[in-house]
Order: sequence, then structure tokens, then C-alpha cells
Amino acid sequence: MNVALAVTGCIAAYKAVDVMRGLQKAGVSVQVVLTRAAARFVAPLTFEALSGRRVITDMFRGGENVQIQHIAVAQQVGSLAVVPATANILAKFAHGIADDFLSTLYISTPAPVLLAPAMNVEMWNHPAVQANVEILRSRGHEFVNPEPGVLACGMEGEGRLAEVETIVSRILNLVANSESLAGLKVLVTAGPTVEDIDPVRYLSNRSTGKMGYALAQAARARGAEVFLVSGPTHLTVPAGVHATFVRSAGEMKEAVLKLYPEADIVVKAAAVSDYRPADYSHQKIKKGEKETAWALSPTEDILSLLGKVKQHQILVGFAAETENLSGQARDKMTRKNLDLIVANDVSRGVFGAENATVQIFTRTGESVTLENQSKRTIAERILDTAQAALAARKTLDVPGQTRRT
Repeated sequence: MNVALAVTGCIAAYKAVDVMRGLQKAGVSVQVVLTRAAARFVAPLTFEALSGRRVITDMFRGGENVQIQHIAVAQQVGSLAVVPATANILAKFAHGIADDFLSTLYISTPAPVLLAPAMNVEMWNHPAVQANVEILRSRGHEFVNPEPGVLACGMEGEGRLAEVETIVSRILNLVANSESLAGLKVLVTAGPTVEDIDPVRYLSNRSTGKMGYALAQAARARGAEVFLVSGPTHLTVPAGVHATFVRSAGEMKEAVLKLYPEADIVVKAAAVSDYRPADYSHQKIKKGEKETAWALSPTEDILSLLGKVKQHQILVGFAAETENLSGQARDKMTRKNLDLIVANDVSRGVFGAENATVQIFTRTGESVTLENQSKRTIAERILDTAQAALAARKTLDVPGQTRRT
């Protein structure tokens, strides 16, 4: 395991030495990166003597530019941890400013990122800082929030760097997760589908794709090769994810069936249109004085089709319901041969929201409710459950093992 431990200019920088030692004791190889400001608080020699590796402090260093260093480090590390993270580095990361080694490393790595802020309480609570934190959280980055206490400036409040043991534990969990899906292929569908009526009008739904994109990002952060089939959205494809863009339910079906045979985990988070116009008008339908009726035909149920031809895949479905959530979800899981299903009450206005409340049901009868959680947090729990189901299936399929029923 290899972690890039980045240290920024803050009085708490000296605690990063203990974080590095904690990671080393756990068997983690640590590449330390110091900003110029951090080097004024803790000398690079301290980290070099304890880590046995050269500390990176500059973007350009004579004799070491044969290999583009920030790219090399970006591809080698299992995670990037910034301890402590100042208000300045949070702003740089949030807005893509790359004017030194660390900020350039950040926008070059697909590895999961953990940030442990430390600063004055007024700085931490400032709207600009909190806005940057929200941007970074929306990208799926993990935070070890500062703790309340007496600060270096003499003030008291939230802003003190979290305990070293807490930070080390969170980094180790992040690294472990970054390898948990290595070697596996994950297929995720996201967003709405669009069924054209004429060159102007179409049928669709309110899905934004945020849940599916969060799932794709989380799976990639765990080391999987991720394939995203997306309907029309305004979202950015997560780094390192293979994307196929579709418009209609028919196009989504074709794209999914092409990728399905090689997938290990399939998460159908897309809101696929249930109906399409029976006839498409190549000319705009003119507005008239009389009522206009459009005949609709059902689209093919992609999830049912996948359940019928399922072999080794773990198949995850979603149930957007307005009543009898548990009953409807369990019935859908059985009918469509799913391994687990994620249900939410869409009458509560969940479309486009950053947080949601969902229930996850498994074929073994287990269920869990996640109340008002971020979509990245929900994505992580879905993948945890899918991984457990995959591990259980592999155990059952081992020669000589007794298959449980």
C-alpha cells in the first residue's frame, strides 16, 4: 500500500509526523509532499529521516525531470491524504488551481482523497471555506473534520486538527477500500432516458443522474474498472470511468447488453422511461384547438431482461416508489431476480437533491435504512452490500464447499 501524505502550512503540521509513523507501523509506504509553507513549520529532513524517502517540496528539481514526477506519483499512490489541510489548499482543490506540486498532483490522480482541515474557528466557519468543503465533498472526497478545543491563536472552537489516531484509521480504511474492487468490472447506469415525440417534444423524467454518477465514482475509487451508461445529464464523468452516452431506453438496452456479460457487479441506477410514443412524428405536431391524444407503447424492461440472463453477476436494482415502499421493493427484487434493491420514496422530492433517504434490501432478508445521507455515502453502502453478496457467492461456488440454501 502506498499513500501520498501531503502537509500544508499550518501550526498543526508537526502532527503529520505522527500520522506518517502511524501509517508506517500499519505497513503503509508513505510518500511525503510538503508545500513551501509547510516546510517552514517542519523541515523536510525530519520526514526524510523517518520515512527513508526523499520528500517532494518543489515542482521542478534538477536531475529529476526525466519522468514527469507529479504524474508518476499520481499513478502510484493508493490514496492522497492532506494533513493538515489549510483553507488555502481547500480553495485550490475546489477550483482546480494547479500552481505547485501538491495542487498539480491533486488534479492528476484518480486515487481517493482524504482531507483533514485545521485552521482558526472563524476561518473554518467562513461561508467561502464551507462552500469549498461542499464542492470537495460532492466529488466524493472524505473529510476528517476539525475538532473543538483551544486553538494555537488562543481562541476556542472547532478548528483543531483531529486526533492522530482518528486520521490514521480513516486513511487506512480509505486505502483498504481503494483496492477492494481491484480486478473487477462494475457496470453502472445513470440518469433519465428520453423518448422523442417529434423534433421538439419528448417524454422523460426528473432523474438527474447524481446517484449513478456517485456510484461510478465510488466504484472507481475502490479500484474497479467502471463502465457508465448514462442518459442525458449535465454531470461530469468521474476520472478513469469509461462512459457511454445514450438517449432512449432502446439505446440504453443495447449499450447495457453489450457490456453485461463481462461485468461482475451491475447497478441499474438509471430511471428508464416505462413508455415511449407509439409513433414518432418527423414533423412538429402543431398546436390545435382540439385536445391531442398520443398513443404510448411500453419500453422493454431492461432490469427484468438482465435478471433472466444473469449468470455470475451481482445485480442491483432501484425502486422509486410513492407508497408501500418495503412491499413494492421486495416484490420487485423477487420478480426481477435481483441480489439487492435500493428503494426510496420519490414523493418526498428526492430528484436533484444532494442527500436522500433510502432502504437497501437483500435476498437474504436483511435491510438497512440510510436516513438523509449524501449520495456518495449511499453509494459506498450499496457497494459494501454488493461486495458482500459477491464474496458470499464466490464462497458458495468453491469446489468442495457446501452450498447454502
